[in-house]
Amino acid sequence: MSGKNQRRVLAAAATVSALLLAACGGGGGEPGTSPETPAALDLSQQGDIEFWRGKDFTGQIPKLVEKFNAQHPNGQVTMVELPDSADLQRTQIIQNHETKNAKVGVVQVDVVWTAEFAANGWIEELPADQFPTGEMLPAAVASATYFDKLYAYPIASNGGLLFYRKDLLDKYDLQPPTTFDELKAACDTIRDGEGGDDDLGCYAGQFQKYEGLTVNFDEAVHGAGGVIVGQDGKPNVATPEAVTGLQALVDMFEDGYIPEAAITWQEEQGRQAFQDGELIFHRNWPYVYQLANATDGSSQIAGDFDVAPLPGVSGPGVSSLGGGNYAIAKNAANKGTAADFIKFMAEEEQQKANALAASEPPAIASLYNDPDIVEKYPYFPTLKQSIETAQPRPQAVRYGDVTLAIQDATYGALQGQTEPQAALESLQTKLTSLTE
Repeated sequence: MSGKNQRRVLAAAATVSALLLAACGGGGGEPGTSPETPAALDLSQQGDIEFWRGKDFTGQIPKLVEKFNAQHPNGQVTMVELPDSADLQRTQIIQNHETKNAKVGVVQVDVVWTAEFAANGWIEELPADQFPTGEMLPAAVASATYFDKLYAYPIASNGGLLFYRKDLLDKYDLQPPTTFDELKAACDTIRDGEGGDDDLGCYAGQFQKYEGLTVNFDEAVHGAGGVIVGQDGKPNVATPEAVTGLQALVDMFEDGYIPEAAITWQEEQGRQAFQDGELIFHRNWPYVYQLANATDGSSQIAGDFDVAPLPGVSGPGVSSLGGGNYAIAKNAANKGTAADFIKFMAEEEQQKANALAASEPPAIASLYNDPDIVEKYPYFPTLKQSIETAQPRPQAVRYGDVTLAIQDATYGALQGQTEPQAALESLQTKLTSLTE
């Protein structure tokens, strides 16, 4: 994507986000207004803090926490791992705020939680002079911003990728698919050539009823030329394009291109199936690359797979923007240590270490062309493109209700309980109510 086109996409995304947020209203004020400007944030208090984040499957984050602690004797950080489900992470962080737990200093904030957390006063606004963003990916910065104010600091961005069995595609002289039809045709060719192997699944993403389902639905809709929310900030999901996207997923389940068991899969179940050699194609986040390439016997496909951009229904796919930002908890007692820890984790040295050790996508744009990283992970330029062209999920103050409505509609259609057209007409009504 050219710089000019990238700016247009980001500007459009920012417009959609701002309009939707205005429709939802700001926390603590009149609907449609920004939160009141807070008093200057006191970052002088040092002391021990807890750092709450999702489960770390790589073992890399504790090493960085230990490094920080060695350099900061006046304030030690204890990492608390939350469940790997984003929904459960969000719930526990909210419950922590409600109990006014002063020990929690830093929380990892999913990119879709920023509006909700900021509007409700669960996290602190970050001083712009202490948290510069000039070197970071614009999409990552936008995901941490609410009413033009920074409430979280980008540590890692993310975009979805298509993992595929390169050995099998090469064997049958096939190229990575750019559409679902090409993906299905490739599966037919490979499975026929492998003697109709019933144990070799075609494709899987995340289809359990949780946040991952919202992501996969979002990508299917955008990959068919539709939207969940229009440029005017209003829900616009009951369209022929959106129906086509959902119908494509329904058909892939019905026709056996997605294994029946995948209706219960989150990221980890799909990853395990892929690296056990049970799938030809798999949609997941970049963290899978390091694990699937392990040579300790845990992966059956190390060296036999590669990654490509996501396919779409009618053309190249569009990733849902992912990532993790760090924020200072509102009730934290030692906010100085919290700020120091966030700044430390955002430094180029730490982001590069995360990328090399765990294939975690950095928020700093230049690292995607870093020679050391690209040598180890040649797909990083592809990943950067995925992030730059990614679309945000609806950034709503009532995001918890919005994503549940999306999951209800999608899951019912995938299980054959509701026709896609009827499911999205009902979803349109619910989203309109939630954003009024």
